[in-house]
Amino acid sequence: MSEALIFKIAAVGILVSVLSQVLKHSGREEQAFLTSLAGLLLVLFWIIPYVYQLFETMQQLFTL
Repeated sequence: MSEALIFKIAAVGILVSVLSQVLKHSGREEQAFLTSLAGLLLVLFWIIPYVYQLFETMQQLFTL
């Protein structure tokens, strides 16, 4: 996993938390929830190839 991915995930986390707080304080709880959900899905889509690679490596390790 590269450092750039870690920094991108951290940036998304900070941005989502700030947007969520702003939306909650302005009375838009539904949009705050959707913003948090969108941030989570974005990060999950970035991580899926690494999880797939991990499972492939584990499968190769135990099929010897």
